[in-house]
Amino acid sequence: MKVLVIEDDREAAAYVVKGLSESGYVVDHAAEGRDGLFMAVSGGYDALIVDRMLPGMDGLALIASLRAAEIRTPVLILSALGAVDDRVKGLRAGGDDYLVKPFAFAELLARLEALLRRGAGGQAVTRLEVGDLEMDLLARTVRRASREVELLPREFRLLEFLMRRAGQVVTRTMLLENVWDYHFDPQTNVIDVHVSRLRQKIDKGFERPLLHTVRGAGYRLAAE
Repeated sequence: MKVLVIEDDREAAAYVVKGLSESGYVVDHAAEGRDGLFMAVSGGYDALIVDRMLPGMDGLALIASLRAAEIRTPVLILSALGAVDDRVKGLRAGGDDYLVKPFAFAELLARLEALLRRGAGGQAVTRLEVGDLEMDLLARTVRRASREVELLPREFRLLEFLMRRAGQVVTRTMLLENVWDYHFDPQTNVIDVHVSRLRQKIDKGFERPLLHTVRGAGYRLAAE
């Protein structure tokens, strides 16, 4: 799942981004309202976490702009303003939930999961399947042929990215940018190592492999 955090407080943003990343989410961050709006419109996010008080464009104006453009991505509003009137204004502006600062990360995560379950108009994807390989995005579990596969958070992110693009060739650049959040080539074998570990976990002991190397291009997950 891909989440955009729009928060100008550096410490708060780092806290949320770190927690979500460790929970297996792909996370981007914007520190200014207008930048956040541009990213929200063009980034294909599953959910947004938006601070109410932002420079450039405040959070409520940002959300209202998204809804006016008929973008229904679920939005969790963060705010130090906790009065009933403030929460009502946030929800009426188009927010789906409202969390008052300071907050416990466990509650933020639970609220985010609830938004993703509801989804935009009930259309959120919560389960991915490729052949006999199944991923539950909410429970964060993976099974192949009913056998549980234990994955580390980065392996889970890698497999989710591949499963969402089943049958397609996924390049190293795509993996670096979307799974490792690198926008440059670190000149390491980090991808090869993780793909090798993932292949051992999802393919070893099964007659038909799912994770294929496409020589000179990248990788492809397919039930062929």
